[in-house]
Amino acid sequence: MHSKQGLWPGPAPELSAYKQTLRDRFLAAPVVPAPEPWQPVFEYEYGVPVGGLLGIGFASHPDSGHDLVMVVSRDGHGLFDAVTGEKIARDRDPDPEDSTPDAVADLSCPGLGPIAGSRVRIAGLFGGGLHTTTADSWTLEVASPAWPNERVLLSRDGGMPHSGPHGERWWHLFHSYYSELRAVGFSPSGQTLAVATSSDLSLWTRRTGSRGSSAET
Repeated sequence: MHSKQGLWPGPAPELSAYKQTLRDRFLAAPVVPAPEPWQPVFEYEYGVPVGGLLGIGFASHPDSGHDLVMVVSRDGHGLFDAVTGEKIARDRDPDPEDSTPDAVADLSCPGLGPIAGSRVRIAGLFGGGLHTTTADSWTLEVASPAWPNERVLLSRDGGMPHSGPHGERWWHLFHSYYSELRAVGFSPSGQTLAVATSSDLSLWTRRTGSRGSSAET
């Protein structure tokens, strides 16, 4: 049997000087706009409201080639064009067996609109994940220096927050202090960056196109 001492090791050890410096750096960094060539897709600072958001997944439009973002929430499924921000499909009453991704082994839900007939893997509350790097060395990282509030950090060419000035080598892109973070990542094409919380969806794109509306899904 484990001793009582083994089960209860006592207070957590203090942070090393390096870790404390890193934590202080994260805490001091304000949220800043994404650097070029990234542009916000939606008009509002925190994207579009999605009540009860559970997860998101990426697909590609069969005609335009634009990245698409499928959103799964407690109110159904939605599909956004990740370049224009347009909500191009909505299913408020999906079949119960397909309403959430945890019903199948690969955490997927059936596509809708232009991607009907396919399935989209969903990352979020039930698990799964999105790409955290791109082929040209953009990287995303989630830090929690003041847990449970999480910060989304973007960097380029090895400029992770462990070195280099904020706003030049790395950027504090999003602070999830009001909702639970659900998923963070790039599309497989590397052209879209997504941050999903339990209440909102924020997107950035590297492709040109007009911003869409902020209609609720």
